[in-house]
Amino acid sequence: MTQPFVLYAVEQGIATLTLNDGARMNPLGDEIAAALASAIGRVREDGSVQAVVLTAQGRAFCAGADLPCYMARLERPEPGQSLGQYVGELMEAKVNPLILALRELPVPVVCAINGVAAGGGFGLALAGDVVLAARSAYFYLPFFPALGAVPDMGASWALPRAVGRARALGLALTGDKLAAQKAADWGLIWDCVEDDQLQAEAQRMARQLAALPAHAIQEARALFAAAETHTLEQQLRLERERQEVLIDGESFAEGVRAFVERRKPVFRRR
Repeated sequence: MTQPFVLYAVEQGIATLTLNDGARMNPLGDEIAAALASAIGRVREDGSVQAVVLTAQGRAFCAGADLPCYMARLERPEPGQSLGQYVGELMEAKVNPLILALRELPVPVVCAINGVAAGGGFGLALAGDVVLAARSAYFYLPFFPALGAVPDMGASWALPRAVGRARALGLALTGDKLAAQKAADWGLIWDCVEDDQLQAEAQRMARQLAALPAHAIQEARALFAAAETHTLEQQLRLERERQEVLIDGESFAEGVRAFVERRKPVFRRR
């Protein structure tokens, strides 16, 4: 039986998705893209899942594009289709939708970066709501200096928003490797943890996020996304509008009851 390209496990409401082509550093090709899309779909349909951990087997989280596959196509081009057209179609149909699907899941997503996140793997790593990295991990954008191509998988969108234009442009142009601790210091990720603690900490974080009100992650994503383009006046108006709705909801009522009763709130699951 062929080994699955993405392992899928659910325990106590936490779905763990594990990229499983570690011998090849989990490259983003047709197989992993399709398997990850299927796993994300399972999460979306399974109402018992309250949070997701996305991680990988082996010494890499994801090495980015499947360059050996691209080399084979360069040497034996498909009639009527250039390599660029093939890659563009792969991105449009299979790879880019992964980023949107992760960001639109109705549950929090914790990315546990166990090793290098390079190229498109950089963008995939940043698609989580909370990103943890092992101390030995690093982030790497080889596109401009090594390939003459642009950062993809959403990296050009997420990176400058997290660390600012100067650092984002510097990383992209130099191809310097960004160590996990420095990524945490810059605010690119939530935290850098010891290698042997990564998976346990990712599960702990996922359980913490799973206890949030069911709607919290979608409200948080929308609020902070709006803040990136809003004026202060517009953001204050949005905050007021959402508070009017949410304070009349059951989660706020439960939170107030729990505060008065000196207990932890128990919110409705999705």
